[in-house]
Amino acid sequence: MTDGVLFICLGNSCRSIMAEALARQLFPDPLKVGSAGIRPLGFIPDETLEVLVESGIATDGLWSKGLADVDLANFPLLVNLTDYPWEGIIPADFQGRLIEHPVIDPFGHPLAIYRQALEAVRRFISQELPPLLFTNFTN
Repeated sequence: MTDGVLFICLGNSCRSIMAEALARQLFPDPLKVGSAGIRPLGFIPDETLEVLVESGIATDGLWSKGLADVDLANFPLLVNLTDYPWEGIIPADFQGRLIEHPVIDPFGHPLAIYRQALEAVRRFISQELPPLLFTNFTN
């Protein structure tokens, strides 16, 4: 089983934060779960926290951070939740697997869009992610 997954979005304030919180709830230890932003916002909007809480998802320990704040070596699986290309973002010597799964960015939109984004993330994590976790990505 893959021992770590890192979710990436633009600001690490909505999509990747939602994914981190959901994955922590659905996949217990020893799976390492994290999130990071390409250009971190530095805070988590109230709307992100609200949709997580109303869905019964724990929000403790979540904080907005950038790729420079995480050790990519701990995460053999990276999931890009944006439509931004990986080139120039992830080091060329990264040995893990990169998965593209764009989700609408709810930042600055009404709460209904945050809920839609959360549901899109939930579908990915519950349906598409599990088979990926049981694949060896490193050489």
